[in-house]
Amino acid sequence: MSLFEATLPRERQDLILDRLHRDGKVVAADLAQEFRVSEDSIRRDLRDLAARGLCRRVYGGALLVHHVPPIGERHHERAELKRLLARTAASLVGEKQILFIDAGSTNTALAKALPDNRALTVVTNAPDVASAVLGRPGFEVILLGGKLDPFIGGAIGSRTVRQAQDIRADLCFPGVCAVDPMSGLWTIHEEETVFKQAIIEASGETVAIATPDKLVASATHHTAPIGAITHLVVAADTDTSIVERYRTAGVCVHL
Repeated sequence: MSLFEATLPRERQDLILDRLHRDGKVVAADLAQEFRVSEDSIRRDLRDLAARGLCRRVYGGALLVHHVPPIGERHHERAELKRLLARTAASLVGEKQILFIDAGSTNTALAKALPDNRALTVVTNAPDVASAVLGRPGFEVILLGGKLDPFIGGAIGSRTVRQAQDIRADLCFPGVCAVDPMSGLWTIHEEETVFKQAIIEASGETVAIATPDKLVASATHHTAPIGAITHLVVAADTDTSIVERYRTAGVCVHL
């Protein structure tokens, strides 16, 4: 009898949870084969994990549940890493460009990292982003109106989307909830998804900045295919196999 055959359901669930934290998702058929149990047993395990709030069941498997804190708390999480990612992303910005910058703590760090005296126009739905460049030399700021969501940290809704659709930009920086080298960008909230889709459609190139957790995160709403992402900025110690998967998909990856 193998080690996996001997595991109790709770032990097996702990191992499944390890897989979820590592990969962000699991497939029931693969787990059944790996642990040498029936798919019904795996489905019961996934139901138990979902009842404990540790995963979200989907057809054929499960996704890891990520508990995202409010925007005020996110500004203080991995602040130094976000600053370094933002500095790399800012190097992609040229002079006299129009930029869509979505709400998010990493994008606020990006706004702070943008160089002065480049004749840049920043279009944003986020007061934090607008505040980071307002009054600095060489910046014009356009703050999109609408209902402010305190969790997202920016305006969302039909009014915000309509205003974004009236502007054409050189680069856009959508806030990243989750990104996958096969399927592209994913977002937690439906209304936020529509806004991200609008700024991607209205921009010449799209830059996604992803902290390590976003590379294994799951989210509910598909936002854009992988082909819509021009540049991906990730941490320098990102697994090389993950980096190569994005590059194979045609994304220019910046470490």
